[in-house]
Amino acid sequence: MKYYKAHWDTALIIVSSLSTAICLGIAFVSFRHGGALLWLGLSLLALVVACALFAIRGYTVTADDIVVHRLLWTTRLPLAGLQTAQFEPNAMRWSIRTFGNGGFFSFSGFYRNKLLGAYRAFVTDRHQTVVLRYDGRTVVVSPASPEEFAHLFRAMPPLKQMAEFRAKMKVPRR
Repeated sequence: MKYYKAHWDTALIIVSSLSTAICLGIAFVSFRHGGALLWLGLSLLALVVACALFAIRGYTVTADDIVVHRLLWTTRLPLAGLQTAQFEPNAMRWSIRTFGNGGFFSFSGFYRNKLLGAYRAFVTDRHQTVVLRYDGRTVVVSPASPEEFAHLFRAMPPLKQMAEFRAKMKVPRR
């Protein structure tokens, strides 16, 4: 089991800081004026908290999964079906966000670009990305040591063969 920190790029730090300051500032003014503006303040406060909950803290590679750590939960990306893991800097360049968060504590959700097609992102540094290609889907992550992270999967037995072997032998997942 190996843990990789989620490093924040400069754009994420700036966007998150400014967005938080603006939302909290407007919320503060709304609370002081009260009345109907109270709802605006509560909504902006809820937005900051909701986006913070989706922040990506890091990634852990286990024998069966890549675990994406959030503040209160984890998302598991199974190794079964993973075909390649490649360090591809700036893989998110020229992407269009189809659903998700575009820089308020993370770049996460569903995106699309010409290079990757449709993909899911769990990213905090758009310049240090690793592209995970599965059967029928693509996922982008940004561990602090992207080259080491991608190299870890080259050292493993061929992932497709490992999944087929587990299926044949009916090896239970941990």
